[in-house]
This record gives sequence, structure tokens and C-alpha cells, in this order.
Amino acid sequence: MSDELKGWLEQWMLRLIGRFDRLDGFLEIMSKRHNVMNGERYLDNQDLCQLLNVSKRTLQRYRSLGVLPYQCIYHKTYYREKDVEAFIKEHFTKNDKPGDPEDTE
Repeated sequence: MSDELKGWLEQWMLRLIGRFDRLDGFLEIMSKRHNVMNGERYLDNQDLCQLLNVSKRTLQRYRSLGVLPYQCIYHKTYYREKDVEAFIKEHFTKNDKPGDPEDTE
């Protein structure tokens, strides 16, 4: 293999490795990203739907009933992690399936 070709391949590999390193950095930043305010973690609708395995409409019903505290910030709904934990302890048990909070009271 010629020296010119070796040099070209080395440069190409260094550029490729550099791009992988940059992507790795972006992924690390994104994995550490949380909605945190005043030292408390907040969950959005999508996070909570996945956590509770319920629909957005069910979350809306919980909010309307006043059993799940929430905050609207810039037209987006957030739930404080501590409030979600308390809600789960109060309304979801090992023997019950997620459902209407009125069913478990």
C-alpha cells in the first residue's frame, strides 16, 4: 500500500472517530437531561403516561378530579416526582391494576 493511501486512510479514520466521539458526548448529555426545578425532578405527560401505563386522557381525568397535583409551565403540564410517588402509593397497589382513582378509595 502506498504512503499516500495510508495517509488518506488514517485521516479518514481520525475524522470518523472524531464524529463518533462527538455523538457519544451528545448522547451522554441527553441521557442526563431531566426536568429539574428548584432541585426537584418533574415528569411531563409522556413520562407519566409511560410510567403509569395510562393514556393522556386518564391523566387529564386525574387532574380534573384533583387527585394528581400538577403545574403548567409555558403551556406544558408537569408533575412533581414526589406528588407522583404519593399518588402511586395511594391509588395503585400490588393487587390492583391502574384505573380510575375513585375505584381504589
